[in-house]
Amino acid sequence: MSLEDLAALVLFAGLTAYAISGGADFGSGVWSLFVFGRRAGEVREAMFRAMGPVWETNHVWLILVLVTLWTAFPLAFSSIFEALFLPLTVALLGIVFRGAAFAFRHYGYGAKAGLPATGLVFSIASILTPFAMGICLGAVANGEVNVPAGDQGLYDAWLHPFPLFCGLIALAICAFMTPSYMLIRPVAPLREEFRRLGFTASLTLGALTTLALPLAALWADEFADRLLRPLPIALMVSAASMGLLSLVVIAERWYRAAPVVAAGTVVLLLAAWGAAQYPYLIMPRTRIADVAADEGTLEAFLIALPVGALILVPSLLFLFTMFATAAPEDT
Repeated sequence: MSLEDLAALVLFAGLTAYAISGGADFGSGVWSLFVFGRRAGEVREAMFRAMGPVWETNHVWLILVLVTLWTAFPLAFSSIFEALFLPLTVALLGIVFRGAAFAFRHYGYGAKAGLPATGLVFSIASILTPFAMGICLGAVANGEVNVPAGDQGLYDAWLHPFPLFCGLIALAICAFMTPSYMLIRPVAPLREEFRRLGFTASLTLGALTTLALPLAALWADEFADRLLRPLPIALMVSAASMGLLSLVVIAERWYRAAPVVAAGTVVLLLAAWGAAQYPYLIMPRTRIADVAADEGTLEAFLIALPVGALILVPSLLFLFTMFATAAPEDT
């Protein structure tokens, strides 16, 4: 495997890790707005307590993606950020306002002062951020990002049906991850509520990803053609099978398996997208090798990466193990 392909694999791994970790945090904001019923307040508090110790940590994967992109693929970085300035700005503002709202909500809650508006800000920011990020990925696959960006307007690259639909898929992924992860938390009285949310999210994600195929054929035909190659098809079938398994897991109350199956569904879904797009970093003409940095830069980056991982990965594993323990009755 070439150095540029290894760097692209790091980029894909960072996006995937962010989707299955940070996605669950964004999903908590989605459900905090849309959950209803007698126990809605308890469900919100359970999600907030679960994400409290780790929510900022998950952004490390987004940082990895950005560092990889501007170090290993600087021309692609500049082109993407110029063409997608508006949705990326929305995502950045969403992350900032979401973090501020979450922090101030809990300061107010602890002081018994009550800051009700922060809950709404947290939810809106949690919805806009993954939606904007999904739009960006859809624009990259849609073939509307010019390299170099040139005189492309603020709306030219992303204000199209397929990128907007990809934003909905990203939002559905986040909503799918949250209840799947919450099922292993020690929240036994609320488990039926999270089962209901898990069913809803799994069916929604399945419907949207199924609909994505004919819509891609209408609005992103070159990407759709590449989706019909053998490897992407095999990965899509595997993702669909894993999604169906997630429904079985929730129905049968196999709670320990729920996070693994949910994460596997998302990983396979993203892998199908990556396999369809390879060897292009930006569809339909910009190959990975076309925008890669020089060999010396790639070598330095790929040498430094595992050194940092030796410090980072064990720390993350310790953090998540400490704060994400299944309840004894789920065995």
